[in-house]
Amino acid sequence: MVRKIMLSIVSVLFLVNMCGCAVLIGGAAGATGTSKWLSGKLTQRVDVSSEKSLSSVKSALKSLRLNVSKETITDDMIQIKSNYSDGKTIWIDIRPLSSTKSQIDVRVGAVSDREAAQEILDRILKYL
Repeated sequence: MVRKIMLSIVSVLFLVNMCGCAVLIGGAAGATGTSKWLSGKLTQRVDVSSEKSLSSVKSALKSLRLNVSKETITDDMIQIKSNYSDGKTIWIDIRPLSSTKSQIDVRVGAVSDREAAQEILDRILKYL
């Protein structure tokens, strides 16, 4: 009898735990518009084409008085490189997700500076 009660309690706890995970996964899937910090990069998915994202990146850098030092365009990514006056390197990657959606990744410095990356990303979003 005690064994059945313990088994029932464990089963209920397991079920509650699984439902909680489903809620977390569902919430994460719905957060497409929220920026995320992944492996030293600040990432944002946007509902604009990669061409519009590129234009916004260039406008944002210009408004911050930062020059584009290198621009690389391939079929699956656009990479913009710039530098702060103190020598910190800025990498901005734009990945087309569809004809009307893209992903923007911003990284600042070898040991990435999250505050600087957030400032640049906020400025990019302002120009979208």
